[in-house]
Amino acid sequence: MEAIMELFSTTIGLLSVFTIVFVIVMGVFFMRFFSNRMAEDERNAARQQRERSNAKA
Repeated sequence: MEAIMELFSTTIGLLSVFTIVFVIVMGVFFMRFFSNRMAEDERNAARQQRERSNAKA
C-alpha cells in the first residue's frame, strides 16, 4: 500500500504513471491507425484490380 501511495504522491511516481498511460494510449492509437490504413489499402487494391479487369474487357 505504501508503494501505491508513493506512486501517486511523488513527482517521479506521477511521471511514471503518466508515461505508462501515454505508452498504452499511443499503442492503441497506432493499432487503430495502421489497421485503418491497411484496410484502406486493401480497398484501393481491389478497386484498381476491378478497373484493370474492366479495361481489358
